Amino acid sequence: MPVIPKISFENLEVAFASKSNAELRKMYLIFATLNNNLISDLGIALANLAFKLKIPVKGIMKKTMFGHFCGGETIAESVQACKHLAKYGVHSILDLSVEGKGDEASFDATTEEIYQTLVESAKTDYMPFGVFKVTGLGDYQLMVKVQDGELLKGEELAAFNRMKARVDRLCKAAHDLGLKILVDAEESWFQNVIDDLAYEAMEKYNKERCVVYNTYQMYRHDSLERLKKSAEMAKSKGYLFGAKPVRGAYMEKERERAEELGYRDPIQPTKAATDRDYDAAIEYCVENGIYLVCASHNEKSNLALTRLMNLHNIDPVSDRIYFSQLYGMSDNISFNLAKAGYRVVKYVPYGPVEKVMPYLTRRASENTSIAGQSSREFDLIKREMRRRKK
Repeated sequence: MPVIPKISFENLEVAFASKSNAELRKMYLIFATLNNNLISDLGIALANLAFKLKIPVKGIMKKTMFGHFCGGETIAESVQACKHLAKYGVHSILDLSVEGKGDEASFDATTEEIYQTLVESAKTDYMPFGVFKVTGLGDYQLMVKVQDGELLKGEELAAFNRMKARVDRLCKAAHDLGLKILVDAEESWFQNVIDDLAYEAMEKYNKERCVVYNTYQMYRHDSLERLKKSAEMAKSKGYLFGAKPVRGAYMEKERERAEELGYRDPIQPTKAATDRDYDAAIEYCVENGIYLVCASHNEKSNLALTRLMNLHNIDPVSDRIYFSQLYGMSDNISFNLAKAGYRVVKYVPYGPVEKVMPYLTRRASENTSIAGQSSREFDLIKREMRRRKK
């Protein structure tokens, strides 16, 4: 029976062990900014304008927002950030966070870049996963048509098949290189097609070990049932099932489209319903032997999973269960879990500063909109600064 360590996300010495006093002061300034909606929105708007006007602000961004939330501009730079995390037992996932141009050349280039992240990850013992969005590999409008039941022909069919081939290339590479790979969730109006691509890859590559994981956005009221049905399908077809439940990232867009087109809103009625289904999904995965990545910045959900692992005698070092947070966020969760011996992976976004601005805009928006997220981070930083002064 494994020994399950006690854990507290209030241990600030562990949470900020990787940060020097200077880095802590920089974090203070960043989260002080994010904690003020007006200043945060203005700062992001000015940065975007500066890039459009070719004003040289890259250096400032690399020392502030970009430097905090991104690993670097290139794979090589980001590997150094990952190596630093590994010193504290925190592993990493290289995440290309650049939005492509949406043409075939762009899709090929994105596929090749993600393939290179897999090659680099396989050289280490601290980068166990790859990740991709299917919309980076092919035209989402084709997926919309397929989900709507339209029959693709000619060049559209050829383009869709090229997208499927790119997905297969990355999943096969992860399999052959001894890695795992996450298929990110996207908008509901083409998510079924992404699911089908993920399950097709699971059936090919998840025979001996779990390589491919699909993502479930639990702010959708149908996600828990979808996850359960997918797990049953995997069992009936004889392959291992990998799941990454998340709370989700497209809520406003989903609600606006549902209202505009007059179909049922796919979003949960309340945040409490999302939390309920998220925790139910985690519990279902643990109880049914599913390979799990618990991607959450919610302290209660992470603690609940450690208790479930204890209840079901799952060793913290088992590769059946990973905890995951974003680089630059919730270090009190990531570092304390890692210190206690659990498997933790940080999503480490990277890409040219100007091309990662949409990602940084979302991070700024999330930190000011998620209930108390920036306030919580800011409070922890202030408390650690006081602790160090003593």
